[in-house]
Amino acid sequence: MSNQFFYPRSVESRLVEALEDSPAVLIHGPRQCGKTTLAQLTCAPSYFYRPGDRTRSGEPLIRGNPRQSRDYSYFSFDEQIIRDGARADPAGFVAALPERVILDEVQRVPELFEAIKLSVDRHRVPGRFVLMGSTNVLLIPRLSDSLAGRLQIVQLHPLTQYELTGQSDSSRPDANFLSELFGEGFPVFRCDRLGEELIERIVAGGYPAALARPTARRLANWYRDYAESIVQRDVRDLTQIRSLDLMPRLLRAAAAHTAQLFNLSNLASHFEISRPSIGDYVTILERLFLLERLPAWHSNRLKRLVKRSKLHLKDTGLAAALLDAGAKALSADRTLLGNLLETFVFQELRRQASWQEIPTEFFHFRDKDGIETDIVLQQTSGAVAGVEIKAASTVSSKDFRGLRKLEQALGDRFVRGVVLYDGEISIPFGNRLHAVPISRLWRAP
Repeated sequence: MSNQFFYPRSVESRLVEALEDSPAVLIHGPRQCGKTTLAQLTCAPSYFYRPGDRTRSGEPLIRGNPRQSRDYSYFSFDEQIIRDGARADPAGFVAALPERVILDEVQRVPELFEAIKLSVDRHRVPGRFVLMGSTNVLLIPRLSDSLAGRLQIVQLHPLTQYELTGQSDSSRPDANFLSELFGEGFPVFRCDRLGEELIERIVAGGYPAALARPTARRLANWYRDYAESIVQRDVRDLTQIRSLDLMPRLLRAAAAHTAQLFNLSNLASHFEISRPSIGDYVTILERLFLLERLPAWHSNRLKRLVKRSKLHLKDTGLAAALLDAGAKALSADRTLLGNLLETFVFQELRRQASWQEIPTEFFHFRDKDGIETDIVLQQTSGAVAGVEIKAASTVSSKDFRGLRKLEQALGDRFVRGVVLYDGEISIPFGNRLHAVPISRLWRAP
């Protein structure tokens, strides 16, 4: 393998802990987000990479970590001969595996889960199986039930903006946005406005293979080819859908509705099939980690709340490519820019939360008068924070209306409200309210 660059991943420490605690570890996330690279780098780097390979920050890839002495073998069920062998005799296949294995694309062989369960019960050794899947197997009851209590999950997303700098140390000052949001708050500081750089980041997205493309046109082509290949390979595995050509069109329609209230009737109006069928197809796209529905936050202390979820694509690079919205077109279309920016920030926060010690749930808030907060974050302690997103370079008091209403409903549970905007100064707007530049998501003050 020739020398190449790799992005360190902030969830690597979570993966190492899981390998030390659980007999089976599942790394799941969309295809091409870096699951195989993360597993191989963590479990068997000396086998898969040469000493000369380096990270994006220029550091040697092989760092002499004690965990790298683990000797894992790698098998992918994308290879037909391996897939057919496992399906023919699941118990025999598992029994013949080496002591420690990485099994990639396990959703393609659902027959294997019961055999893995029996093997784990007979020989319960931490870190024995590293499973990887590009489908959310937790939504397949008989698969998730097979390994209940035996499996620890590490979710991997496309790259965060912080990881794109070549860093993965979550203790660094430029990686603690969520800590400041739920902690002491944000200091007053000045920084440069992002401007066109922000639009370019939205269009680029976070898939490593796409980011390796040298031009915007070739990057967009990668995303469009990616969407098509998902249909041809993974959708066939999940369903007997007859009209495969409908799925890319549905994903494109979903991209046009990103950051908007989910309306099945509006989506179905683009197609000559029933609303229930479109609903089933949306669920398939969710299982493939291509889109998600953000539930509405609710409270007994507030009436007349909108209860519909919001729709978000999982990556703005994919959304922009499907909509043929390059940086120039996005700059000219402020409405689409606002929607994609909201999805961009939501996915950045979602990705950063994946490596935090305290689990965080995500919601949106809107009442029937149109007062809203784009993102509501709730920790297991009950603490709640709100984030509103603006594409503008200035902020006014009226931009905090939704956050103030949320604060009134929550009382002491409300810890902070932030309006993220493309400006130059971080400044308080009253007790527990702040205007903060979007760049603070990945840059230290």
